[in-house]
Amino acid sequence: MVAEHTEQGDVPGSDKPSPEPVGRERTATPTRSPAFALALGHRWGRGDLVWRVLAAAGSGLAQLLALPPHGLWWLGPLSAALLAFAVAGTRVRRAAWLGALSGATLMVPLVRWQDIFGVDVWLLIASAETAYFLPMAMGLALVTRLPAWPLWTAALWVAQEAVRARWPLGGFPWGKLAFAQPDTPFVGYAALGSSALVTFSVALTGGLLLWSVLHAVSARGAVRGDRSDRSGRSGRSAPAHLGLAAVGLAAGAAVVAGGTPAPALGRPAVADTVTVGMVQGNVPGVGEMSILGERMQVLDNHADGVHELADAVRAGEYPRPDMVLLPENASDIDPFRDPVAREVIDAAADDMGVPLLWGMSRFNDDGTRHVSSVVWNPGTGPGQVYDKRYLVPFGEYVPYRDFFTRFVDRLQQVGSDAVPGTEPGALDVAGTTLAVGICFDVAFDLPVREAVAEGGQIIVVPTNNANYNFTGQTNQQLAITQLRAVEHGRPAVVVSTSGVSAVVEPDGTLAYTSEEAVADIHVAELEAVEGTTVATRLGAAPEALLSALGLAAVAAAVVIGRRRRA
Repeated sequence: MVAEHTEQGDVPGSDKPSPEPVGRERTATPTRSPAFALALGHRWGRGDLVWRVLAAAGSGLAQLLALPPHGLWWLGPLSAALLAFAVAGTRVRRAAWLGALSGATLMVPLVRWQDIFGVDVWLLIASAETAYFLPMAMGLALVTRLPAWPLWTAALWVAQEAVRARWPLGGFPWGKLAFAQPDTPFVGYAALGSSALVTFSVALTGGLLLWSVLHAVSARGAVRGDRSDRSGRSGRSAPAHLGLAAVGLAAGAAVVAGGTPAPALGRPAVADTVTVGMVQGNVPGVGEMSILGERMQVLDNHADGVHELADAVRAGEYPRPDMVLLPENASDIDPFRDPVAREVIDAAADDMGVPLLWGMSRFNDDGTRHVSSVVWNPGTGPGQVYDKRYLVPFGEYVPYRDFFTRFVDRLQQVGSDAVPGTEPGALDVAGTTLAVGICFDVAFDLPVREAVAEGGQIIVVPTNNANYNFTGQTNQQLAITQLRAVEHGRPAVVVSTSGVSAVVEPDGTLAYTSEEAVADIHVAELEAVEGTTVATRLGAAPEALLSALGLAAVAAAVVIGRRRRA
């Protein structure tokens, strides 16, 4: 593969240089090294389009393999590098469909677990997620024409993920570059700038890698004196190119290494040690759209788990916990409206003798419901409540119900629409403040951040992934929780109906994981933390700043391009 470059006028809608106009004298135009700015018309040799297509598809595949359950995290930077390679020097229209190819290669298999609701739902979500890669790729094609382009390309990754996490219908941030780095050197940046800074560091490392490779190729061309490689007409000698390649590699290595000490900056202090019990009751029909089984079966499974844990504590098999955590939807009956369900939970709390955090749906008079985690005290019953803030469209509620149910009969199975909560999930349980984010909440920066800012000392993620057991979805969500633990400098507990339940250390490593589709009980000693990390205090500011940086670079590239054509 040989890099070729021209800055002659281009035929509109084509990536091939146009012929010189008759009667006009050809003017030589100075060019830069491709490692600094990859101008419009840059080509990757005779097989330019083939290389671009392979790189775009390879970018999506690399990110897919970087994410759980594959976990080849080091492919994350390569994904960013390949997408920049695919679109650099091309027109924005071609960049758009190359971006679509990259996005589809990632998203179609990544959200395959959504086919539990139908192939049409799966492909609709995958298509919507893929759409965000089109404008990002167009922006990448523009900013790679600027000096210092690895910075601008990394910032554009942040901007794409920021929009995808917010719109439409509240967003769907699955598959972020950051979410492939749950316990790697990159994850430390989460303590300084949340998932946005992790994504930026991964993409920047990939950009610097490509930058270094291009300089190394230019050095090789200079040594061989190959003047057919017109991209090397920068006036630099082979040693200069090799020196710049080494600088790029050193900078990339510094970015990777910098994540390790990052959490130590402003690390919160340990306030106390808390003993936490966990109950994974299991549900019937895991991996199916309906997991409820017979009436009260899910509630009985989890109540039985609490009684089993109480017996094990009395037998000396586990230390006595200060509290017991149960998953989202641990009751399939609303105990606020069903006296029998309330008696079951009361009996479990009394037998355990400590407060329980129990997941359930609480129905409203208008037929809607809240997906809640309720503190249930022995003797006195329900106390504080947290209502899930980010709901799953078409799973927990049907947006524009009258419209969509005309075309998709299965949506009628979502019998009542959940409504989102509005308050942070900071719950006082046995003298410890828990930062609660239910299931889908954890994929978004805001819910856990606000719960920690309100005093949450331990992150708790009750979840119900029974529809998705053995699909990789549970592993993907767990990786996000690992990042949240580092982001806020706290241990995290995931408690699931059917796995994976887990205990996560503040550095993102896993101290305990359960198996999937089995009943399980566990007790863990955790450090309750006071204070906040830099990321918690800064909130969305790093994301906003980096996004603005990327968008400003796009604007600058457009303005500069117009001036050159004038």
